[in-house]
Amino acid sequence: MDSTIRSKIVKIGNSRGIRIPRAVLEQAGLADEVEMKVEGGRLVIHSAHTPRRDWGERFALMADQGDDHMLDELTPTGWEGEEWEW
Repeated sequence: MDSTIRSKIVKIGNSRGIRIPRAVLEQAGLADEVEMKVEGGRLVIHSAHTPRRDWGERFALMADQGDDHMLDELTPTGWEGEEWEW
């Protein structure tokens, strides 16, 4: 989709909204949640940043490759043995 698309701003309660065609959503890679900001008089909308979203798959891959072990041995301190309740 290379051309400009016009859309009307519609009232939604006390807010306003726009309808975004499916083709535009797919081309932009937008799904259920977005972030938006104003930059130089323009509204910029992009997919919401979801840190750690693929950690589960990455940890599973590490386990499959046998790379999920501790790098250093645990060395308990005196404080952990005397002051801390496990």
